[in-house]
Amino acid sequence: MRPWNSEQRSATFFSGLTVLDVDLLAIDRGTVTAPAGCGKTHLIAQALTRHSETKPVLVLTHTNAGVAALRARLDKAGVAPGRYRLSTIDGWCMRLLTLFPKRGGHDPAILSIGNPKAHYPAIRQAAGVLLRDGHINDVLAATYDRLIVDEYQDCSQVQHAIIYYAAQSLRTCVLGDPMQAIFGFQGNTLADWDQHVCAHFPVAAELTKPWRWINAGEEGFGRYLLDVRRALVAGQSVDLAAAPPNISWVHLDGTEDHQRRLRAGAVATADGEKVLIIADSKSPNGQRQFASQIHGAVTVENVDMRDLVTFGENIDLSSPELLDHVVTFATTVMTNTGGANLLNRVATLRAGRERRPASPVEAEAMRLVEKPSYAAAADLLVEIGKEHGVRTHRPAILRGALRLLKSCGDDADMSPANAAVQERERSRLIGRPLAKRTVGSTLLLKGLEADAAVILDPSDMDRRHLYVAMTRGAKRLIICSRNARLTPA
Repeated sequence: MRPWNSEQRSATFFSGLTVLDVDLLAIDRGTVTAPAGCGKTHLIAQALTRHSETKPVLVLTHTNAGVAALRARLDKAGVAPGRYRLSTIDGWCMRLLTLFPKRGGHDPAILSIGNPKAHYPAIRQAAGVLLRDGHINDVLAATYDRLIVDEYQDCSQVQHAIIYYAAQSLRTCVLGDPMQAIFGFQGNTLADWDQHVCAHFPVAAELTKPWRWINAGEEGFGRYLLDVRRALVAGQSVDLAAAPPNISWVHLDGTEDHQRRLRAGAVATADGEKVLIIADSKSPNGQRQFASQIHGAVTVENVDMRDLVTFGENIDLSSPELLDHVVTFATTVMTNTGGANLLNRVATLRAGRERRPASPVEAEAMRLVEKPSYAAAADLLVEIGKEHGVRTHRPAILRGALRLLKSCGDDADMSPANAAVQERERSRLIGRPLAKRTVGSTLLLKGLEADAAVILDPSDMDRRHLYVAMTRGAKRLIICSRNARLTPA
């Protein structure tokens, strides 16, 4: 007889547990299943606050943005920095290989990350071998008191092996939610929650109190979303007709569907409240177009910031296409720039065929053409942004471009391509600031929360993506769909 899966086990035996019932410091080897908004970060902070041993707790997660967010939460909770060491899994692996270059038996060149697609997998593989063979078991035990790993559902099989081998030396607790495991793509095969995670780290508890919604005064909404989670785990559909008043359904019937989505995204909010608008994961251009059409909406950018890197790679002060490149870039990050008209006006002005004097933005464009410099390119972008009716809907990319131009202007040895990469890495470290209205996909908005969330069309979402999307809003959820019964794969 096949055993119950981990979610069924934990729901049965730990349904009465709350955040205060779970002590991570009492778990020497185990998993805490943590549904969205149920206090996982608070639980980690509680444990670190109570930690009184001399050696710090090693806390690992997946992204630099996740590290920044977790550190901010720990600082807010007043956790003394000396009680923990916080890093990404990859960052910790790099540190191990740097400290033990011979024991890892790796090519030192991989630590340069000059070729991320090849070097990161090589780093994980080498660190895994180092830990597997027990070369540094005594060092780990002497350095850290225990290990806590956050967002464990995002661990690849290789990363899971790294944690499993580290657990030979350290008491280890991992926290995550298999219903939020949405990053298994591009060769990044995730560790199976039952066969890998819970087999090596038995389920110790499941968090069941919806703190995100309790703190927003909407506990009933949070309880409903936990019921939705159970239904989705069981492969059942979600009937919006039976949803609480926090959820509004916008019927897409094939007529004016785009306008209906725009109205949903423009939902009125109280002062200071924020909205996450969840669009098609497969269409970044569609996300940007949507953000450009809603007042105050901006996009959340992918961590690779490809458009910023492309801007840096292609800017050349000696190129006759310099103005075109800068103006075209402006049209991708701002609305109503009138790029084509600006280029035509500059050509006319330079030919002396225009009686009307140059506007401020046209004057900046002329200056860039006649005396190219990084400062002139930055001034042109700023001036375009000041034009009447112009709005920036991709501020992260624009800010990165202005910073890279300043870096190149201040340092003659800095190339725009290298400056762009530096800005990309800087963005990874500081995380993603949340605007009043932020447009993105489940992949980009996972881990973020707002007062309200809008799902533009869940028809292509599987059950995990749907669950992630439905749990982003603490007070209100608007779902635009063709049917009131959602049946994800």
